[in-house]
Parts: sequence; C-alpha cells; structure tokens
Amino acid sequence: MTGNKDSKLFVVTIALLAVYLFWGGTYLGMKIAIESMPPFIMAGARFFLAGSILFLIGRWKGADLPSVAEWRGAGIVGALLLLGGNGVVAWAQLKVPSAIASLLIATVPLWILVFNWIGGSKKKPTVGVMGGILFGLAGIAVMVIHPESTSNQGIDTIGILALLFASISWAVGSLYSRHAKLPASPVMATALQMIIGGILLGIASLFLDDWTKLHLSEITLRSWIAFGYLVGFGSIVAYTSYIWLLKNAEPSLVSTYAYVNPIVAVFLGWLIADEQLTSQTLIAAVMIIASVAIITMFREKSPSATQPVARKEKGKLQVHK
Repeated sequence: MTGNKDSKLFVVTIALLAVYLFWGGTYLGMKIAIESMPPFIMAGARFFLAGSILFLIGRWKGADLPSVAEWRGAGIVGALLLLGGNGVVAWAQLKVPSAIASLLIATVPLWILVFNWIGGSKKKPTVGVMGGILFGLAGIAVMVIHPESTSNQGIDTIGILALLFASISWAVGSLYSRHAKLPASPVMATALQMIIGGILLGIASLFLDDWTKLHLSEITLRSWIAFGYLVGFGSIVAYTSYIWLLKNAEPSLVSTYAYVNPIVAVFLGWLIADEQLTSQTLIAAVMIIASVAIITMFREKSPSATQPVARKEKGKLQVHK
C-alpha cells in the first residue's frame, strides 16, 4: 500500500514538473514562433498536429477508436481549454497590456476552487489553501505590475472581460474534463481535445484575417524550431501531463502551474533572450514558490484530500449528480 502511494506521488511529481517547466517555456516559444507565423494559425496547427501524433500513438498502443460520446466530451473540453482559453487570451492581448493580462489569467486557481466547490465537491477549500492562493496572486502582482509603465496606458474594458472569460473557460474546462465522457486512454483523450481545439482555432483564424498574413516562404528557422518545441514539449508532453493530473490529483495542487509558469518564463527570457531580471522579479519568484509550498502543505493536511482520486480509481464518478 505504501509502495503504491510512493509510486503515485513520484508520478504526480514528474507530471507537475513537466507542466511547470515545459509550459513555462511556451511563453518564449510562442514569442519566437509568432515572429513570422500568424498567431491563431500557429496555435491551430500546433494543437492539430500534436493531437494527430497522439492519436496515432494511442492507436499504436492499442487504444480503442473513440465513440461519438467520447468525441463530444473531448470536443467540449478542447473548446473550453484551447479555444476559449488559449485563443481568447491571444486575442485579448491585442487590447490589454501584458502585465494586466498575466495577472487576470493567474486567477484561474481561484475559479477552479470556487467552481469545484459549487459544482459538487463537499470539501470546502481550507483557510491555508486559500491563503496560499492569495499569496501567489500577490506574487504575480509584484512580478507584472509596473505603475510607471502602465499608468498612461488605457485599459480596454472588452479586453478585460475577454481575459476574465478566458480564465473562467480554462477553469470550467479543467474541472469538466475530470468527469467528462472521455476515452480511457489519457493519450487518446488528449489527442481528441487537441484535434478539435486545433480545428476550432483554425476556424477562428478565418474571422481574424490571419490567413492574409501567412507567407510560408518568410517563416524563419527559429520560428520553425520554436513551433517544434511547442508541438513536442508544450503540447504532447506538458498538456498530456496536465490532463492526467486533472484525473489523479487535487485541483488546488494542479492549478499551481499558474504561479510557477510565469517564473519559468521570466528566467528563460533572462537566460536565452537577454531580457532584464530585476530585484522585483526575484522577490515575486520567492513569493510564488512559497505559495506553492503553502498550498501543498495545507492540501496534504486535509483528511479528505484523496477522496476524488479514490472515487476515480473505483470507477464511480458520483459528483455533479
């Protein structure tokens, strides 16, 4: 019994590290990719290609062909996470400063906790977990808010509402995926979400004038390399790890990626792209890492912390009835 718990903890840790590091790297990857690729076309191609690869891998490993119900469930998750989440964020950043956008997207853990509680979870978030989340949000604020650089910039109301919508869409999609009708194979489940999400992003690009800006001959080598990273590590490895974690770990623990990813992004920007690393950033990094430790510590002290996982292992999803 102890061995199984230790093994499960090890796998959860590895999956979390993959989400922390590889998703953190996608900020720099996307920045380089869209230097010569239209953003919505790039995102749609990224997820459709990654999903197709995962679909073939899943079939090679013996996964059954998805049923209509499984395609529908995966389609809903893909629409919420990839179109309503990633796609809307990309659009909103045309209207809202990146500092404000980062802060609003960091509210995802709060939405996840609130919707998880309202949606049927009988375990109310503890004071310690809520305190850790708020401390993490404060760390994000220290990192991204620079009054001297944002005070003169107008804040677009539509952009703010779009970012709030994107945060809610990602949170709802994350929680819905825990109980949606999906293929038993995590690889196949992830593949369907990416394929449909990629198609939806491609359709959205038709309405955003992306195709008039696509010139294949002008795409640089560094953009292609970044695109390869986004497909391989950002989508196939990290996204698959995230979907697995949603089924096997507490939402409050999984959602800590929203705090760690900005740290990874900032340090990679400093290391690879010669971006400035200030004392303000270092202070924020310490606060954010501390928030993850607080959330993890208080989560493990909760007597019912493993209930959702136990229900899933027994195959009895009795929530949301």
